[in-house]
Amino acid sequence: MDDPKPWLALARASSLHAGHLARAGIASQPPTELLRESRAALRALGLSDATIEALVNPSAQGLAADERWLSSPGRQLVTWGSSDYPLLLTSIPDAPLVLFVEGAADALSLPQLAIVGSRNPTQLGRDTAELFARHVTAAGLTVTSGLALGIDAAGHRGALVAGGHTVAVLGCGLDTIYPREHTGLAREIVANGGALASDLPTGVPPLKQHFPRRNRIISGLSVGTLVVEAALQSGSLITARLAGEQGREVFAIPGSIHNPLARGCHRLIRQGAKLVETADDIFIELGALLAGLRIDARAEAPDAQRVFGRGLDKDYEILLDALGFAPASIDSLVARTGFAADAVASMLLILELDGWVAQQHGGLYGLRLPGKV
Repeated sequence: MDDPKPWLALARASSLHAGHLARAGIASQPPTELLRESRAALRALGLSDATIEALVNPSAQGLAADERWLSSPGRQLVTWGSSDYPLLLTSIPDAPLVLFVEGAADALSLPQLAIVGSRNPTQLGRDTAELFARHVTAAGLTVTSGLALGIDAAGHRGALVAGGHTVAVLGCGLDTIYPREHTGLAREIVANGGALASDLPTGVPPLKQHFPRRNRIISGLSVGTLVVEAALQSGSLITARLAGEQGREVFAIPGSIHNPLARGCHRLIRQGAKLVETADDIFIELGALLAGLRIDARAEAPDAQRVFGRGLDKDYEILLDALGFAPASIDSLVARTGFAADAVASMLLILELDGWVAQQHGGLYGLRLPGKV
């Protein structure tokens, strides 16, 4: 790219997307032609005053900051109409005209599965997301998510453990890693052939209103979206809704009716999302889209007979059975088992050290998948 400034000016025009090109009658011309339009013509496209002002009078300071960011190795712009622009993303009605990318831009064009879910999952949900990510990665898919706490991070880490690629789409400028505690994870994603991407320019903070636009990119890059634990009021359900509107498959993992984080997934299933118990359920549903992938691994959902009864003493088996698949407090487990509180606390400590359970928010305990430590 000879001069990135026109594209950077487009990126700084808030809410501008590819759908505006058709309205302007310049779909077959470079999007930078918008910069030549009059205020009246831009207003006729339905653009806001702020967007029009950004196109007519781009911020010199902002453009300079973007150029400084781009000057570092491994960073680039992926622009509408270029060979690097992911084909699958072009089909969504509000595709971004510009993507800021750090890492391997070609990772954005690999077959991808989005894995999203709660920022505060149960340990079992976290383990499940990581396990599914590992298995779909081993089969040839790239895992895409939003670098958020909880399920997003588990998806990214599962892909990395499997030696595959993963893409993180951020809801802020790439000069800021959000959340900050995932700075190391972001660097690992880039170092292992994946990518960080955003349609937001430098200096843009991670504000609440930015995440729905981030979510439409996550779903738009992916052939399907898998939801692992989501409350009824969850950004993950926004991603799932957008995936459905974009004509992509939506998958959801069911859970206990007593787990609030299963309710979002159950709603999705009632609305037509595919119920998933194994990774093979995903591969079968996607069918011909994944015909060229190496499907050689399956990820099973937790099963009581696999988790319980592995040579444990009877009292420990009773405690695990009482715990089930929904997080519980020590008081609840005392009531369910009839064991003394100090005995339950001691047994839970042993089970935690052995990797059977994990302590969660609010002093609750939840199961882990077999072999997870």
